[in-house]
Amino acid sequence: MAKVVEEEAHAIPRVVSIVSSLLQRVAERNDASQRRPALHDRASAFHGLSKPAISVRSYLERIFRYANCSPACYVVAYIYLDRFTLRHPSVSIDSLNVHRFIITSVLTAVKFMDDIYYNNAYFAKVGGITLMEMNYLEVDFLFGMGFELNVSPDIFHSYCSVLQREMYLLESPPAPPRLHCCLTEEESSRSSWLSERCLGT
Repeated sequence: MAKVVEEEAHAIPRVVSIVSSLLQRVAERNDASQRRPALHDRASAFHGLSKPAISVRSYLERIFRYANCSPACYVVAYIYLDRFTLRHPSVSIDSLNVHRFIITSVLTAVKFMDDIYYNNAYFAKVGGITLMEMNYLEVDFLFGMGFELNVSPDIFHSYCSVLQREMYLLESPPAPPRLHCCLTEEESSRSSWLSERCLGT
């Protein structure tokens, strides 16, 4: 029984899976557009030279396992990322910067939300970057957000609703396969004529 309780305590919260899924899709979509930040772009500090080997999901799960952040921090980190990109529309989160954005937004959220948290040196180790880079990214992120750190209960709940809808989409069972029917040419033309009549075309 104690083993089950211990395993449940270390279970990955759904919010981590949902946020990682959303960020992975955003990064893949922006990778496809192949936009790269300009030197003066606010995201240039977050831009890596190569795509990290670790997936977005594994990276967020690693942060959860080692940083001991409350689940609410991941919602707030997502809100901060949204605020950052809204203030800088030219910034696109892609596979070269998503990991740095994640570790920085979680670090910022945990400092604002939780009473007890690890220091920047520890977060840098968890995130696989140097302490100097972690410090620089944190400052750049804060200025990029305009230090807009407060999250009202209404905003928090509205983002939770968005993430919950995303969870339902991820967990909903796939649609059952449709049966295919073979029509003769005559039946096919009659069926298309009927559909045109029904649609009023």
